[in-house]
Amino acid sequence: MLHFFDPRTDLDSEIDYGTPPATFDPTPDAELISLSIDGNEVRVPEGTSVMHAAAMAGINIPKLCATDSLEAFGSCRICLVQIEGRRGFPASCTTPAEAGMEVKTQNDKIGKLRRNVMELYISDHPLDCLTCPANGDCELQDMAGAVGLRNVRYTGQSAIPSHTHLDEKKDTSNPYFTFDASKCIVCNRCVRACEETQGTFALTISSRGFESKVSPGQDDAFMDSDCVSCGACVQACPTATLMETSIIDKGQPEHSVITTCAYCGVGCAFKADMKGDEVIRMTPWKGGKANRGHSCVKGRFAFGYATHQDRITSPMVRDSIDQPWRKVSFEEAFDFAATRIKGIQEKYGRNSVGGITSSRCTNEETYLVQKLVRAAFGNNNVDTCARVCHSPTGFGLKTTLGESAGTQTFDSVEKTDVIMVIGANPTDAHPVFGSRMKKRIREGAKLIVVDPRSIDLVNGPHVNADYHLQLMPGTNVAFVNAMAHVIVNEGLEAADFIAERCETEAFHEWKNFIADERHSPENTEQFTGIPAAYIRGAARLYATGGNGSIYYGLGVTEHSQGSSTVMGIANLAMLTGNVGRDGVGVNPLRGQNNVQGSCDMGSFPHELPGYRHISGQAVRDLFEDAWKVKLDPEPGYRITNMLDAAVEGSYKGLYVQGEDIAQSDPNTKHVEAALRNMECLIVQDIFLNETAKFAHVFLPGTSFLEKNGTFTNAERRISPVRKVMPPMPGLEDWQVTLGLSKALGYEMHYEHPSQIMAEIAALTPTFSNVTYERLDEEGSLQWPCNDDTPDGTPIMHVDGFVRGKGFFALTEYVPTEEKVTRRFPLLLTTGRILSQYNVGAQTRRTENSSWHGEDSLELHPQDAEDRGINTGDLVSLASRAGDTHLRAIVSDRMQPGVVYTTFHHPETGANVITTDNSDWATNCPEYKVTAVQVDKLISETANSEWQNQFAEFTEQQIAFIDK
Repeated sequence: MLHFFDPRTDLDSEIDYGTPPATFDPTPDAELISLSIDGNEVRVPEGTSVMHAAAMAGINIPKLCATDSLEAFGSCRICLVQIEGRRGFPASCTTPAEAGMEVKTQNDKIGKLRRNVMELYISDHPLDCLTCPANGDCELQDMAGAVGLRNVRYTGQSAIPSHTHLDEKKDTSNPYFTFDASKCIVCNRCVRACEETQGTFALTISSRGFESKVSPGQDDAFMDSDCVSCGACVQACPTATLMETSIIDKGQPEHSVITTCAYCGVGCAFKADMKGDEVIRMTPWKGGKANRGHSCVKGRFAFGYATHQDRITSPMVRDSIDQPWRKVSFEEAFDFAATRIKGIQEKYGRNSVGGITSSRCTNEETYLVQKLVRAAFGNNNVDTCARVCHSPTGFGLKTTLGESAGTQTFDSVEKTDVIMVIGANPTDAHPVFGSRMKKRIREGAKLIVVDPRSIDLVNGPHVNADYHLQLMPGTNVAFVNAMAHVIVNEGLEAADFIAERCETEAFHEWKNFIADERHSPENTEQFTGIPAAYIRGAARLYATGGNGSIYYGLGVTEHSQGSSTVMGIANLAMLTGNVGRDGVGVNPLRGQNNVQGSCDMGSFPHELPGYRHISGQAVRDLFEDAWKVKLDPEPGYRITNMLDAAVEGSYKGLYVQGEDIAQSDPNTKHVEAALRNMECLIVQDIFLNETAKFAHVFLPGTSFLEKNGTFTNAERRISPVRKVMPPMPGLEDWQVTLGLSKALGYEMHYEHPSQIMAEIAALTPTFSNVTYERLDEEGSLQWPCNDDTPDGTPIMHVDGFVRGKGFFALTEYVPTEEKVTRRFPLLLTTGRILSQYNVGAQTRRTENSSWHGEDSLELHPQDAEDRGINTGDLVSLASRAGDTHLRAIVSDRMQPGVVYTTFHHPETGANVITTDNSDWATNCPEYKVTAVQVDKLISETANSEWQNQFAEFTEQQIAFIDK
């Protein structure tokens, strides 16, 4: 049997090997080279550094400028070694291992050289180790001990330059870390981390020689520079030069727990560094397979919301929303809620209540909520926030490829040659993966960006799009059809792949459809606004440029033809054979930490866990036998149906776990009217969010730091969530759901979330080999993980599609009903920003608001000039649904006729503007296309009518908590 050395699995993530592996691909044992280090035989892949080879043998060569997350640099000269037959003492970090090489890492000459070098470092370094915040976690301190430094000769003014760095001032401008230049040894690790890992290039070394120093930008403060506060520089720093404020204030942690970030769909693994039950720091874990040791400002630093003073930790009830809350016990809250729900069903019928699961809660908690709705409520009126974001992904990929999820692992981007980003902004919404993407582009991959707005990837540091196809919002289907038209009509399709892997009849029908001249770039230009030559060039590049990968986001799905565009994207991938191997695929960038998992767990009204339709008798039999209850075979209400029925008066009860539909869902006035009509609104959350202000029952929730469970990220990776502190309300979220279900008359019996996962695995084929024991041992698993694929499935559809043969779906372009008019001549599209997350409930309660304290409206200079608007002006943004007021930013990121805003701050009311248009197949709202008008306001203090009502209502509801 052929054996391999695989650096992804065979290296210990707790060891710093000094330099990266020579390759991340498995190397057959027969191709490994052998060398001797201190008399020990070591076998490594060719190209491995001597330092890395020594570390693999358990031999630690001293180092300062080297770390295995960065390429070798060779500047500190501490890692000198002696090689038989060579002159001098080469740096082990930059010297490749060779077959037969004999290396000495320690002798008297080497020791003396290292001490001399270390002596020079210490001569320009404060000797305040006992009071230094890095004391106990300082590589300079460790290396001084390792080389045996016992005294420093260069301490007199005659012996060293007249100027030192000891009096450099601290930069405390960043709320999360301090830059103390007096402790900098100019090892370059922070600069290289900013370049190689993050790709922002915000740091540099200014001046030369002894005057050299690290500089953010042109000697700017960190907050005034291009720094994005990802923390890579802080993590790379071997001294106290760059140090977390939390460590400075509270000291070094004493233990760590590995868990998974609760922000976006990347699913980064972190070490929660603890003192007792207090989180001191979140450090990205090198063994995390989604993030590979990197992080962003949210996951790295914005965890303080978990203990924010706004947390509500006691259950509360009230008879109506114009009354103060009454604090009660959990049992009283459960009984109150259950009595109301039962009374509603007796009065209005079984289908008059339902639930919404959370994409921020764990798989186990989401599973229980949908189980409660089906077993205790007795209907299928359950939905999730994926309805308003990625439900078209589920429909479109299931139809074409056979599975409702992305095809790749994040590592796959390292093998891609052409990247097409459609309707996504990875550097803001998925920044850790965005950094990996930028690295691949710097290495030579080509880039096509399809977006109405000029995102950072279009023109950034050492990253430029080969094509920026700046289409008009609402014309995605016309675009993908035009791309396919060029590929088909120019004979660029992967004929062998299609013949072997796809349905022949469906392909020929689709080919005749797409070859029609109405889909040509010249004929679609009138809709998309993209010059025909650009589309032809981009199509040729994607079809012929090697491994082609497509990454898309909400700019694809949140349209009236979202499902059609997803199918069109899958068509493109199949047409070019870009499915089923590394470096290719169809990759939906999921917005929330567990939006994939909430879908997997059966949160849609027509599907049980594992995407199996509720109407299937065999599937229902399986769940009925396990749950000991009869299930309704008819699909239930979607969120949109629930809200419409509530306004009409036939839907009166709703259990919402960890979602804020009053802020996140479109047409806010309609949502609010629905919530006001509820007779029992149960909200389970950690804060009194906008939806909870309309609630009758508030069940306090727990943050990801207070619970055990799992999240599933955008690459189908199931990762462990581990409790690091006691739940502040006393119960974890899954226990709250159990209590409510019991009060409703349906008792569930679990003692730990691992038992819930065991039930999920028993009932869901794609999860059948998933256990907590395996997750703790292996770090994560990608579904499908079953007897057919016991180690999980990094790449989907390798030998065949899940549905058998790939299906080419017809995707006729149907223009959106949301059109510009004389009254509303502009198109509004929405998105996210780096420092804030979703509705902002978490990030607004951290220092992240230092970067983005309010939502603003971006508009093109020409549109601004036409209206007399300057950056900073207060403007009115109005649509047929409503109006709001916010500040303007005049920006050439926009194209004329298109404006853009975010939705992170509830007082802005961005969704007061959006309408009830939705995707034809899934009812996913059309957030990305709203006809609007923008006008400059004369008064600088004016609020819209809705904003005034919002402020008054919010003040009242907050007062009701305190009474």
